[in-house]
This record gives sequence, C-alpha cells and structure tokens, in this order.
Amino acid sequence: MNWKSSDILFVPLGGSGEIGMNANLYHYDDQWIMVDLGINFPDENMPGVDVVLPDLRFLDDKLDKLKALVVTHGHEDHLGAIPYLWEKIKCPIYGTPFTLALLRQKLKERCPDLSIPLRVLEYNQKQKIGTFEVEMVALTHSIPDPAGLIINVAGERIFHTGDWKFDDDPQLGHLSDIARLDALGESGVLAMIGDSTNAMVEGSTESEAVARQGLIDVIKEQKGRVAVTCFASNVARLNSLIEAAREADRSPMLIGRALNRAYEAARSCGYLQDWPDMIPMEEFGLIPRENILLICSGSQGEPRSAMTRVANGSHHMVSLQAGDTALFSSREIPGNEVAIQKVQDNLISRGIKVITADDAPIHVSGHPARDDMTLMYQKIRPEIAIPVHGTSRHVAAHAKLARQCQVPNVIIPENGHVICLNRDGVGVKGEAETGLMTLDGGELIPLYNDAMSSRRKLSWNGTVSATVVLSERAELCASPMISQSGVIESGKTTTYLAEAMIGIEDELAGMSKKDRMNDDRVKEKLSGVLRRLAKQMVERRPVIHVHIMRVSALDDGDM
Repeated sequence: MNWKSSDILFVPLGGSGEIGMNANLYHYDDQWIMVDLGINFPDENMPGVDVVLPDLRFLDDKLDKLKALVVTHGHEDHLGAIPYLWEKIKCPIYGTPFTLALLRQKLKERCPDLSIPLRVLEYNQKQKIGTFEVEMVALTHSIPDPAGLIINVAGERIFHTGDWKFDDDPQLGHLSDIARLDALGESGVLAMIGDSTNAMVEGSTESEAVARQGLIDVIKEQKGRVAVTCFASNVARLNSLIEAAREADRSPMLIGRALNRAYEAARSCGYLQDWPDMIPMEEFGLIPRENILLICSGSQGEPRSAMTRVANGSHHMVSLQAGDTALFSSREIPGNEVAIQKVQDNLISRGIKVITADDAPIHVSGHPARDDMTLMYQKIRPEIAIPVHGTSRHVAAHAKLARQCQVPNVIIPENGHVICLNRDGVGVKGEAETGLMTLDGGELIPLYNDAMSSRRKLSWNGTVSATVVLSERAELCASPMISQSGVIESGKTTTYLAEAMIGIEDELAGMSKKDRMNDDRVKEKLSGVLRRLAKQMVERRPVIHVHIMRVSALDDGDM
C-alpha cells in the first residue's frame, strides 16, 4: 500500500475510460464512501451475458470501513449494479427521492426479501457519514432528481458532478442550482470529478423543450400507428410524449417493464399526476391505427426489449406493419450501435418508416457540451480536474478543455488508479484490482473466465465433433462419425464432412500402434486434422471435440 490513512484518495473501479459501470471510491482517515454503483451492457463479443458489473475485490478487506454508498441519479450505469452487489457491500444507500424510488422498484424485482437501508438525501441537506460530510446539489439531466455531490473532508471540498447539463426549461423537475454552484466555487474547491460524455461536442446542449416540440411536430405528421422508443428513465421525455399524443389525438400505451417501473417511481415522487390513463395492451387491437401512440422500451436494441420484439414481429400483443412509423428519441450509447442498427433494419425491411435524431429534432442530450463545461469550470474553479464518464477520446478532450480553463492540475484516471488528492502529493499512488463480473446461473463470476471464453469461441467459430471407434488392437472399427455446428455454410457441409472423414482415416493409418493405443495422443492428432481442414476451407478455428470409443474383442467380432 503506497498511501497513508491521512491521504484523501479517489479510486475509480468503473466508469473511467468508458461510458457506463460507474463505481467510485473516496477515502480519508481509513474510511471509505462509494459514489454510484452501475452496470454496463454486454456487446456482441459477450454471448450469453445479460449484465456486466464492476469487480469490487479491492474492497474485500475494507468492507467494515465502507460507510455508505451515495447515488447521484437513477440511470442504470449509476445504480444498476446495486441489486446484484449490495449483499457484498452491505452499507446504507443515500440518494434523492426519485433515485431511491426507482431503486426500490428494482430491488423489489431482484431481492424482495432483503432489508436494505435506503436514506433520502434532499438537495442542500448536509449529511455526516463517518469522516465525510456530503451534500447534494440540484442539476439537470435526462432523469428527475439528478444531483452533483459536494464532499467535505479534512477541511477540503470535492465536487463530483455525476451526469448533468444546464437546462433552463427541463420540462419536469428542478432547475440547476446556479447560486449553490457559485457559492461552492467561492468557498474553494480542491478537485472536480466531472462528466466527459460530450467533451467533443461544440456549443451548448439544447433544452428538453426542443425535443418536446420536435416530437409533437413529427408525431402529428404521421399516418398509421406510431411507436416511439426512448430511455425509460427519461420521465421528462415520457411527459413530452404524452403531450404529443394529446396534440395528435392519439391514445398512449406504455410497453415494457422498465417504462412501467419509471412511471410508478415518478408517480410516487409527485411527478406525472396529470397523466391520462394508459391504454392496456389487451386493447391494442381496438384502437384505430391513426389514434394510438406506442411508447416502447428498448432504445439501445436490447434483445428482449419491447421495441426489439415489435421490430422483428415477435411481440405477443403489439405489432407494426408497412406504413407505420417508429421514432428513436435517444442517443446511441457507444457499443450499442450494431444492436440498434439491427432493430432499425428489421423495421425498414418491413416497410416501417424509421425516424431518428439525425432526421428531426426529437432528442437532446442529457450531458454538457463544451461551452457548458467551460461555464461549470468558471463557476467551480477547482485546483484539480479529473475527467471521468467517457471513453479515452472523451476524457482526453475533457482534460484539454480543463487545461484551457486554467485548472492547475489535470489527472486522467484509469479504472483502478489510486489517486491522491492531498495538496502536497497529488498523483497516482498505486493500483487497485479491478475487473468485470457477470451473473451466471444465479452466481457472480468473473466475465473473462474459462466458461465465458469457451462461449465466445463457440459463438465466433462454431464446433466440430468426431466420434472414433477403435478395437482393442487400436484398429478403426467403423467410419468416423463427424458433425459440425456454426463452422461451415450449408453448401460446403458435405464436402467438409467427407474430407474430415478421409483425413481422420489417413491420420490414424499413419500413426504407430503405440500412439493409437493412447487416447490423449489420438485426440491430439485428430483434433489437428479437423482444425487444419476448417482453417483451409473457411478460415475458422472451431472448438474441437474428439470422442474415442474402444470396443472389446467380442464386440469387435460382432461388428
């Protein structure tokens, strides 16, 4: 350990150099608090994986010193890992009202029997947590009740922005507390840990009011059924869609568990009180096509989401057809582009019009563009800037902007960096163990284990199986039985299987009797034959299974 108990430390275990899976630790006086605990979503290189979680092994010997988890807002990449990992950390959880309402909904589904201490932290309320004092500051984002976090520790102030933007007309919820930000900057800030998502975007992020009007205008123009997908937690966007439904004389229908979860959480916090009754899915076929608006989950192309199933025609109650319209009122999270494109291609191939934010102003970002970030630096004036929540490109652009804003010390973090924030020793002091976890068969396991590696190989290259029957004298008793899956296209299958059979017979004929008596040696040699043939024919490296059966002399004679 290269740090002392008296060091103020920042340790990102997720969310640095990537978008998603935010998990951040702060340390002082041998005590820790965590800020956010989110998930990431799997990509096409993770077959059979539903959720990606941060590895918290760094905390294994520190769990009794972890005093709390503070959640800045209710997006999945900031709180989605809590239902899976709370039994490990077992500490109180603080958040704003909507954030905790959304978390309660998730906990009911995942771990209803656990008694988890959820503690509401209102804006501008100072809360003592061990050696730390924390305070939530109202900001705007694409979800109700987001907050920046002021951390007072050892006479210093740290500002952890969470996700944010400046929006004078957010359509729902609080405005950013500009006065509190100004006062914070005047009081002196040691470090600001900030959102980098739009650090490469010039200008300022547009208001949610722009998306609201864009949706109203576009939906009013459409004929037939209209389906819209957006982030389920973007309650302001949902509210805008209800207004668009009113303007276009359409009845709204929510489709997707995540949407209904967000709706219930918002209602419990006093939002959406003037919403009309939602049309139940059972009545889908009773509503004229031009009088229905489907609000669907699945803006990121999630395989089992409502929009994905509607797009491929597999939804059990809801459908679209040629002449209908699908709107994507969301941005593409990096890594999800292929999945989203597949959903849109499915819709277009069926004659359904697809409209995205590239076609009309139906989405605005929830993150600050460069002018907004500059304004935040002018207000906070930190001595240290640490860009997080972005890929390497985003973080590098944020770091450059921070230097242009005259921040004296800019540190680009990586997951696992133990960063000292002491005035007399700023810098990386060590490395924490990090990694990725997933859920498999109800258990948390490392994402990159042998089983997952085999699944990826099977997914990419397929498998070839061969069964060889040998006598006690190590002679071939019957033609080898060979099968393949996912290796050879149908037109070449017969050729491959015939060539493989000949190759196995030739290989066995060329082996000594001593080698043929050794099962391991036979498997090694025959696996090589099958692997070389697949590479020659289709440039693949399949998983090879060779089964050896040895029969007795009596069996040999009977054959």
